[in-house]
Amino acid sequence: MKDWRRPRPATLRRQRILRGEGSLDGRPQSIWCDNDYLGLSHEPRVREALTVAASLYGTGAGASPLITGYTEAHRHLEERLATFTGRDRALVFSAGYLTNLGTVQALAERGDTLIEDRLNHASLLDAARLSRAKCLRYRHADAADAARLLQEHHARLVLTDGVFSMDGDTAPIAELAAAAHTRDALLMCDDAHGIGVLGNQGGGLLEEAGLLQADVPLLVGTLGKALGAQGGFAAGPADLIEHLLQYARSYGYSTALAPPLAAAADRALQLLIDEPEHQARLRDNIDYFRQCADQQGLPLQPSRTAIQPLILGDPESALAASRSLSEQGFAVSAIRPPTVPEDTSRLRITLSARHTRGQIERFCGALAACPSVKLAQ
Repeated sequence: MKDWRRPRPATLRRQRILRGEGSLDGRPQSIWCDNDYLGLSHEPRVREALTVAASLYGTGAGASPLITGYTEAHRHLEERLATFTGRDRALVFSAGYLTNLGTVQALAERGDTLIEDRLNHASLLDAARLSRAKCLRYRHADAADAARLLQEHHARLVLTDGVFSMDGDTAPIAELAAAAHTRDALLMCDDAHGIGVLGNQGGGLLEEAGLLQADVPLLVGTLGKALGAQGGFAAGPADLIEHLLQYARSYGYSTALAPPLAAAADRALQLLIDEPEHQARLRDNIDYFRQCADQQGLPLQPSRTAIQPLILGDPESALAASRSLSEQGFAVSAIRPPTVPEDTSRLRITLSARHTRGQIERFCGALAACPSVKLAQ
């Protein structure tokens, strides 16, 4: 058993208090590390949908969705998600993490074999362990290595992020789909960071790649990033989603997502569909940020998503850069092991549709001035 009483170093993680928009730990800060990619959590119409639903349903669901926690707000959201993702049916969970835990646990068990990308999100890694299936991890974004493991071990389930949360790069989803189809395995893609960001209609990596339900049967995602609310969902063939409803323990044994949040997510999804300018602003900001960063000599990773990591190496450098930026009014968290591999501590910078060009210019200038940031020659 780990000794929870051991001395705690000053570099341990801590909570920071956000007081309204633009104030962190009591200091004015512009935020460059959250996942509200389209800024929809602050959109007045999304807030209004939440308020109206709260007056109708109350603030919480009060029970599991299989008892009395399932409302019209949940049903409307699931129907819109199914249509949006091009899948037969969708199922809403109370958190994205719980979506992955429950989905994998319902699909795999002791005696099965599954494979997954070695840099998958912690929720997918934990889901694989908790399923008690044999879990093999292929080299990051290496479809050939995945195909080799599929062939050698007869795995029945393939798990991958769509957009990887710490690097901002994307899975070779078309190649993974082909490999899974050849070996009669089920491919599950968690596109939490791609939905609302990638694809002409904001449908994420699968839409961008032109892949349908037949190609990638199971799509999971979150309601708490580009959609600005909370919760998660799984979408796929009707019989598969019915199986999850019956056997995903994190669905049936958790209080349902609060109905006001379901209504807020539903309204945000409608805005994503009807108003492409939100996604267009985000894309413009990503392009402009990379342009400004290049002018400043900032050594960014080759990401085309809202996640733009600046790798600094050791934890102390990342922490020093984060503190320096905070003193100048820019909030960016230092990401360190075990969240990322050793020697890859970083600033995980994220762009939002709400950022202005002036803010981006000032932020890039502050990054370049950080003593612990080594500029490209």
